[in-house]
Amino acid sequence: MEERTYTKGLLEALLFLSSDPIKLSALAKSAGIEKTETRELLDELILDYQEKEGGFLLREIAGGYQFITNQKYSEVLSHIFKDKKRETLSRGTLDTLAIIAYKQPITLTELDEIRGVSSRAMVASLMSKKLVKAVGQKEVPGRPTLYGTTNEFLLHFGLSKLTDLPTPVEVKELKFEEFSPESIIVTDDTEMNPDFDLSTLPEELQEEA
Repeated sequence: MEERTYTKGLLEALLFLSSDPIKLSALAKSAGIEKTETRELLDELILDYQEKEGGFLLREIAGGYQFITNQKYSEVLSHIFKDKKRETLSRGTLDTLAIIAYKQPITLTELDEIRGVSSRAMVASLMSKKLVKAVGQKEVPGRPTLYGTTNEFLLHFGLSKLTDLPTPVEVKELKFEEFSPESIIVTDDTEMNPDFDLSTLPEELQEEA
């Protein structure tokens, strides 16, 4: 077997066996080749699966590469795997997530000013679902917590990096639910992950969590 074909197949096997995205550097190291060649082979694999139009596609997601199911089969698959756990987000929480995604890093006060209402419960819910995290403190009096999105956020929305987000004309006009994947259900209630340790929330969120 030609060495290039073998290496390409090895990369394919590594990706198939992983349930999480694998970084380019890790794939290159595992295959024993340079990053440049690894990227070329991965680009070929992406094109191969795209042209095949089968049940799987290879995508660059959350800073790595991962196989995903073809979106054209999502409706049928969602009926077959009805018991699969999916995240639930209220519309207010989804709105909050959109603002954080586009304005990060952002403080709770800045979020409240944009939304016109308290965002404490929404941010707490997003943190419990690992879609948002504290990324530091703003260097102003009181040093309020700054919030940003997580790697899990990129995974949920099938993004490689934040710059892949559609560019909004105005954050308030975003219809973020249009980007919501099958793994997220938009509801009318704000729900916390029952397994989340509330004591890990920043103090400013604990009152209404």
